[in-house]
Amino acid sequence: MLIRYGYDMTFGCAAPTPMVCQLDLHPSCTPMVRAETPFKATPHVKSWLYSDVFGNRCRRFNAPAGDIAISNSGVVEVSGLPDPVVPDAAEIPVADLPDDTLLYLVGSRYVETDKLSQTAWDHFGHTAPGWPRVQAICDFVNGHIEFGYQNARSTRTAHEAYVERTGVCRDFAHLAVAFCRCMNIPARYANGYLGDIGVPPDPAPMDFNAWFEVFLGGKWYTFDARHNMPRIGRILIARGRDAADIPLVNSFGPHVLKSFQVWTEETDSVASG
Repeated sequence: MLIRYGYDMTFGCAAPTPMVCQLDLHPSCTPMVRAETPFKATPHVKSWLYSDVFGNRCRRFNAPAGDIAISNSGVVEVSGLPDPVVPDAAEIPVADLPDDTLLYLVGSRYVETDKLSQTAWDHFGHTAPGWPRVQAICDFVNGHIEFGYQNARSTRTAHEAYVERTGVCRDFAHLAVAFCRCMNIPARYANGYLGDIGVPPDPAPMDFNAWFEVFLGGKWYTFDARHNMPRIGRILIARGRDAADIPLVNSFGPHVLKSFQVWTEETDSVASG
């Protein structure tokens, strides 16, 4: 299956402003790319990529005063299969976890494990461990939070999402990640493209999506508390402890987002435009 993806954004800056964007596909997606247009900035600015501590691609450039438009697009080939479901994937005792997963057991900027630990054990302490427990967490979060773009807030934490019971996809992911970590299951936050493939079209303007991954049975698996069903065509951009690690745009000075367009859809052509 071929999927066309891309974005087009315009920012306004009152003064020259250094920016870092995490909008390039994750390196793990490189074998999937069949066509890609280079990153474009109008007016033209020099940009370059570096890898952060999580292995994500970060694009750095210095935006001039005034408006700057950035864009990128491409085509990737995916299996066309939904996210894997492995009901017998087991939890691994903390003592036996790989060293590099321990980071995803502790609290982070948006994931307050200290505030949610007792709540997590109250809700999920009697559920079957492993995959069924993570699915029970997704079921709970999906039913507990009411989705609505009008309820978005960039500073909302997992605990606040639990209390307020409202939010967007990042809030669903943060709360599910928090509950998993409280139950000693490594969990990390992820974002990227997710189109309406194999599901009824959503009339709302397309946006980037957030989901999460858990470490079970020696592998990382994808879960999505917002949609709470296996989906087709995820295209990964970045992974981290939470949204603070992988902001789509990070500016070192004020900026205004003036336009924003994202697309991802099935196609029969490798043309990336």
